This record gives sequence, C-alpha cells and structure tokens, in this order.
Amino acid sequence: MTTITGVRARDIRFPTSQGLHGSDAMNPDPDYSAAYVVLSTDDGLEGHGFTFTIGRGNELCVAAIEALAPRVHGLDLDTVRADPGAFWRHVTGDSQLRWLGPEKGVIHLATAALVNAVWDLRARADGKPLWRLLSDLSPAELIACVDFRYLTDALDPGQARELLEERAPTRAARIEEMERDGFPAYTTSTGWLGYTDDEVRRLAREAVEEGWGDVKMKVGGPPADDAKRAAIIREEIGLERRLMMDANQVWDVPEAIERTQRLAEFEPYWMEEPTSPDDVLGHAAIARAIAPVRVATGEHCHNRVMFKQLLQAEAIGVCQVDACRLGGVNEVLAVVLLAAHHGVPVCPHAGGVGLCELTQHISLFDYVCAGASLEGRMLEYVDHLHEHFLDPVRMRDGRYIPPEQPGYSAAIRGDSLDEFEYPGGAAWRS
Repeated sequence: MTTITGVRARDIRFPTSQGLHGSDAMNPDPDYSAAYVVLSTDDGLEGHGFTFTIGRGNELCVAAIEALAPRVHGLDLDTVRADPGAFWRHVTGDSQLRWLGPEKGVIHLATAALVNAVWDLRARADGKPLWRLLSDLSPAELIACVDFRYLTDALDPGQARELLEERAPTRAARIEEMERDGFPAYTTSTGWLGYTDDEVRRLAREAVEEGWGDVKMKVGGPPADDAKRAAIIREEIGLERRLMMDANQVWDVPEAIERTQRLAEFEPYWMEEPTSPDDVLGHAAIARAIAPVRVATGEHCHNRVMFKQLLQAEAIGVCQVDACRLGGVNEVLAVVLLAAHHGVPVCPHAGGVGLCELTQHISLFDYVCAGASLEGRMLEYVDHLHEHFLDPVRMRDGRYIPPEQPGYSAAIRGDSLDEFEYPGGAAWRS
C-alpha cells in the first residue's frame, strides 16, 4: 500500500526571455516556468508533476496547488487504481474552490499539477512509463478514468468503449512500431518571433540538415515581416516539408481570415490560434473561410467542454491538447477520445518547459489506443531546457523515441530546482 503523506509545491522559473526563446506575437518575453509539485509517500516513492506558465503569476499557481493539496494528502494509491474517475472528481470537487473556476483558470492549472503528479506516482509504482501504463489498460479501465459529465451529447461511455475495443486487437502492432520507429515530430525552434531574419534562416537550414520533416513559425507581426520570414523558411525547407504557422491569438476573426489568405502562397499546413481561444464560433467561421488550410488550437482551451464545442462546430482540423492546461491525465484522455470520435488528429501543444516530456506520452497513447493512425498526427518539439529533466525526451531523425523509465517523465533534477527556484535560486539572485 502506498499512501501520499506530503505535498510540496515550488515556483521554478527559467530566464528564457534573455534569448527571446518562446517569443511570439502575444508573448514577447516569456520566462518558461513550472509550478512544480512533489508528492511524498509512506513507502519512499515520489510523484512529480507541474503546470506550465511563462513567468509572473507562477506564484499564484503554487498557492493554488497548496490550496488543493488536502484533496490528495492521505490518498491511497490503491484507491486511485480502483476508481481513477472518482479520484479526479474528488480532486476537482471542493465546492468552495470550484467557485474560483469551475474547471478553468489558476485552480485548474493547479489541478493539472496535482493530478499529473498522482499519475506519475502510479506509473512509478507500477514500473511503467505512463504511455505504456495507459496502453496496457483495458477499454473498460480506460473509460473508468474519464469524467463524461457534459460530454454525452457528443460522446457517451458506450461509444468511447466501442471505439477503444475496435482498436484494441491491433494495439500490440502499433506499440512495436513506436518502439522501433518513434513518433513523428515537428520543430518550433526555427521561427520564434523575436529572432532576426538571419537567425531564422540559419535555424531553418539546420532543421533540414538535422532531418526535420516539418517546421513551425510564428506570425502575427507586421504583414510584410510575416511574409518575408515565411519566404525565408520556405526557401530553406522547400515545398516537400510542411510549414505550420502560429498567430498566438492576436487577430480578430475577419483579420485572421484576411491575414491567413495573404499567407496562403507559402502553403501553410495549419494556422494555429488565429483568434481568441474561447471563440468557438469564430474558429468555425475561420475554418470555413481558409480551407484547405486547417485551423489548429487547444493550448489555451481550459477544459473538455471547450474541446467538445470546437469539435461539434467543426471549428478545428487539429486538436492541440495541452497536458497542463487541462486538469491532468484524466481530462486529457477525455479530449483524446472526443477527437478520435470526431476524426480529428491530436497534435499536442509542447512549446514550454517540460511539455515535450509530458506530451510524448499523450501522443503515443493516442496512436496506440484511440486515433490508431499517423495521418495528420505529429508532435511539437522545442529544443529548450530538456537538460533539467531526469528523463528527458530522446529524438532520432525527427521522431520521439518512446520513454522507457517508469513515470510521466515529469521529474526535474534537484540541482536545477534549487538553482531556478524563484526568487531565491542562484539563477535569479545573479
């Protein structure tokens, strides 16, 4: 028996703004940060989890984790295994804290950190990387992880179980394929908005030399600048590679349509976050107007209900679920199943500290158990900060090599935690 006996939350920030890494039209100077939590237990095991922010306000997420901590303190891991859906409803079910959401905002970000830490603990206890733990669960066990409240008009438990059962006989072949070949990725590291044209050209050329098949760039600056940078990248990567574009929410709906159409000559595969992430009908209007360019969004969709509406409205062609914006693994599973039911590929958002480490598990599970196809599926890769993780992502020829160590790959090195803890760590004192 493993019982959670302690919860410690820490404010960890990396000064990425110094090199403008992660810069985009909405966020010009991000400091990639993690509200980081460690669960201690009575038998010495630990669970690690975090939620992602970009600097100021990270302390609010730490405070929210501390407010939610009593929901997991004293929890027995066998109870989680027996009814993982009830566990999630318990964490999200504090009637007074729900008033601060419900299921959105800082409280929900904190939920992600705690829920992810519990799943990390469970995977460590079971001796499996999370993607294999999930892939080894039966359809009935996976359905038991999901809270279907508010979803049954789009997907009910019976439909979800039927989908999983249909794909179950061929799971083993897809696991073998992933362990042999890895999961396809694209790189975002070529086109941050704060980079100079020379930097963009150099990084795009290096991406081709390193074997990347697809790349993404940021747009949303002056139209002439967007076009010039797109031309540079296309010149370096050719037309045989996919070029994705990300506007990071800066446009109104008519402007998003007009700006995307002006960039159509560069053959973008998708336009990401073209407008407010809350505007379901706006995304639907954009999707109709810019086709065949796809609309991609999800990193700021705060719960499964938003994804349900986007999918019902045929507003997105790419589902960019975020491992830390939603309420942890349980809610991510709900969205993966919704997307598979609607035939929309899941391409998780991974532009942030530790998100590559987490989302590789999501993409692998989706392909093995739910989506069962690589058509349109690829996972973002950002070449920043992996050295701080105990189980960092491994890449080969533009593909993620599946993690083998038990857990959710969430654990940050102890020396990095001490150095980058805000405000007292050495990185911030200097």
